[in-house]
Amino acid sequence: MSIDLNFWMTWIIVPVLIFVARIADVSLGTLRIVFVSKGIKLLAPILGFFEVIIWLLAVSRIFENLDNWLYFISYAAGFAMGNYVGLLIEERLALGYVNLRIITHLSGEELIKNLIDEGYGITLVDAKGSMGDVSIIFCVIKRNDYKQVAEMIKKFNPNSFYTIEDIRFANQGVFPSKTVFKPLTGFHVRKGK
Repeated sequence: MSIDLNFWMTWIIVPVLIFVARIADVSLGTLRIVFVSKGIKLLAPILGFFEVIIWLLAVSRIFENLDNWLYFISYAAGFAMGNYVGLLIEERLALGYVNLRIITHLSGEELIKNLIDEGYGITLVDAKGSMGDVSIIFCVIKRNDYKQVAEMIKKFNPNSFYTIEDIRFANQGVFPSKTVFKPLTGFHVRKGK
C-alpha cells in the first residue's frame, strides 16, 4: 500500500502540483508586469510577494528530487501555460485606457457623430497620406470599450486604418458620462445614475 502512495506522490501528485504552481506564479508575474506598466503601484508588489512564494515552493520541491525528470517537464510546462493564462487574465481585465488613431480617406463625419453621441471625445486632424488627403481621428477610450468602438468603425467607416496604443496616464478628457478616470491609481470609478 505504501508503494502505491509513494508512486502516486512521486509520479502524479507532485508533478501536477509543480505544474499548477508554475501556472499560478507566472500568471501573477504577468499581471504584476502589467500593473507596473499601468502605474498601479500598490498591487504590483503584493502580486510579486505571492509570485515569489509560490515559485520558491515549486523550486524547492524540484531541488529535493533532482533525479526526477518529470518534475523538470512539469516546471517547464507550467511556465509555458502560465504565460498563456496570464495573458488571458490580463485581456479579460482590460485595465486602463488606450489611444485609438483612425486614419480615413472618407470624411468620417458619421463615425465622429456616433462616437460623440456615445460620449467619447475625439480630435480630428486633416493630414496628407501617401495616397492623398486623409482625416485622422484621435479618440481615448477605456480599454474594455475597444470592441464596441471597433464595431462602430466597421459599421460607419469599414475601410479605415486604425491603431491602438496603451496610455499610462491621462490628465483630462471626454469619456462616457459613467466613467471617471483616476490617473494616480490606474483604476476607474463608475458613477451611478
